[in-house]
Amino acid sequence: MENLEQIIQSNEVTWESALVRILVAFILGMLIGIERETQDQPAGMRTHILICIGATVVMLISIFIPQTFTNFQNGDPGRIAAQVVSGIGFLGAGAILKFGTDIKGLTTAASIWTIAAVGLAVGAGMFVVAFIAVGVILFALTIMDIFEKKLFKERTLRKIELVVNRRNSDLNQVKQLLKERNIKVVSTGFERNLGEANDKITFMVGVTPLLDIQKLSDELETQTGIVSISVGIIE
Repeated sequence: MENLEQIIQSNEVTWESALVRILVAFILGMLIGIERETQDQPAGMRTHILICIGATVVMLISIFIPQTFTNFQNGDPGRIAAQVVSGIGFLGAGAILKFGTDIKGLTTAASIWTIAAVGLAVGAGMFVVAFIAVGVILFALTIMDIFEKKLFKERTLRKIELVVNRRNSDLNQVKQLLKERNIKVVSTGFERNLGEANDKITFMVGVTPLLDIQKLSDELETQTGIVSISVGIIE
């Protein structure tokens, strides 16, 4: 037990201290990865484990080189490790997916970047900092996710196209209906062909996952002057 404590507290990179730090990186990466896996994210448990271990090994190398090759007095232990911060960006970019106008994976991209920082901390022997960081990261990914969804309702952009009779329609009534259904109007488009009795109105709206598209269409159908209705996602 005393030997393990000495290994943990040691600033020198040996095979024993490297083993302990890599195992700690494995555990911390796994904790964050499991949370992302439960959210069906493209970067899951194995990805986070590998990133955390990789960053730890890079940090160990950064410390080991000036420690072993003492002739290089001008060596900078942080130079190699610094490349992780910028280099990990390509993995984060790969986790970001675009579906129409919806962007998914930004949180996972951020978790990839932070777990790399945790790996660097473990490699430097900053175990307390690493565990605190992982605790805060898990809090942000779980508890704060629940809080955020209650405070800010998640919305998806949709397009509502209405063909209305120019003389009988009332645009204000339509907007009031959308407001009552908790539908946020982002923008409104208007198209008129001279010589025709109908106008085309396009609403870009933000809707919550609870919205019943069929029910909304039925309610819009009851509005005066509406000839046809189209509700769809934005390509």
